[in-house]
Amino acid sequence: MTTVTHPAPDRVVVIGAGMVGLSTAWFLQEHGVQVTVLERTGVAAGSSWGNAGWLTPGVATPLPEPAVLRYGLRAALSPSSPVYVPPSVKPALLRFLTGFVRHSTSKAWRTAMGHLVPLNDLSLESFDRLARGGVPADTRDAGSFLAAYRTEAERKTLLEEIQHIHAAGQTVEFEALTGDQARTIEPHLSHEIGAAILLKGQRFLDPGRYVHALAESVSDRGGTIMDDVTVSRLRDVGSAVVVSTADGSVEQFDGAVIATGAWLGELARPFGVRNVVQAGRGYSFSVAIDQVPESPLYFPAQRVACTPIGDRLRIAGMMEFREPEAALDRRRVEAIADAARPLLHGIDVADRQDEWVGSRPCTVDGLPLIGATKSPRVYVAGGHGMWGITHGPVTGRLLAQMMVTGKHPEHIRPFDPLRRN
Repeated sequence: MTTVTHPAPDRVVVIGAGMVGLSTAWFLQEHGVQVTVLERTGVAAGSSWGNAGWLTPGVATPLPEPAVLRYGLRAALSPSSPVYVPPSVKPALLRFLTGFVRHSTSKAWRTAMGHLVPLNDLSLESFDRLARGGVPADTRDAGSFLAAYRTEAERKTLLEEIQHIHAAGQTVEFEALTGDQARTIEPHLSHEIGAAILLKGQRFLDPGRYVHALAESVSDRGGTIMDDVTVSRLRDVGSAVVVSTADGSVEQFDGAVIATGAWLGELARPFGVRNVVQAGRGYSFSVAIDQVPESPLYFPAQRVACTPIGDRLRIAGMMEFREPEAALDRRRVEAIADAARPLLHGIDVADRQDEWVGSRPCTVDGLPLIGATKSPRVYVAGGHGMWGITHGPVTGRLLAQMMVTGKHPEHIRPFDPLRRN
């Protein structure tokens, strides 16, 4: 750690009530800080509610990867593609895509993976700290987490990636299975599945329920959470941060944390954060199933994730690079359903509920933005891509430590919001 001169804040405003923002608020409270959380819509209203809810540090890897280059732009322009780019690209999205492709090399992936390993190593332990601190929701062990494929040739990609993950210094326990062995574990897999990988030591949760429980804990510990508040401007006046809202209210705090997901750049840019944060929109829906699986299922070739949520199965997928406010595109939902239909039996993907789209905050290098801006009183926490649930608590834990002690944890040094890409 590096120590910097830093007065510990007494009152901090956290802007954004998703997993990252609320985790930061909770861990600030552990240091005795009074927190106020401002949210423009509601708790877990962004990308936190309808995602797959995986706590999978073993395979939490950078989103830009060599496979993106192999995939090709022509495929990404297809509405049924699991990775979709609209044909009409605005300048900001073009800048993001250019940088994203530039980082989709083996060398860049290895560098980014090395930076993520220390964060991955602390992620599950950080959930355990929340549990010991009284957060009224559980995480579940994914004892039979299966990644399933039609063929052994398809499976080769993940096996190679696991080798690279090991080379980066991270341990992943796994077992290669035949299709029949996988069906013994999970009978809902269809006979089109010919190979699988059993991932060990991972967990999962109901993300909407968990984030609401985290908000409840922040409130019970004396924090204030305000919905329907749009922050229009932040100003560092030398001794405090002045927060102005769209309804005309103005209030001062000792510090501020911007944790607004795909909208992070709007407030962070005046404080020197030039990294583009692009919405990588994910879709999901739920279906009834005759017997709910004990653990998640993943179909990597189709990029479809299935998670047991209550008495239903949530089916999620898609990486759609588009404006975060765009309406749900039913073609994406149909594409996920079409991909899942031949791989599972015992479900009717046409009988869907809870159709949802949420905007994951993605960066060009696949690494989050965690730390101070040009202002010593304004901080950023976001840009986690697909891993905001997995990395939310460890992000909040390390950022809170930095804000209160003035010590910069080595774990988050590579995620400097002011870095150049």
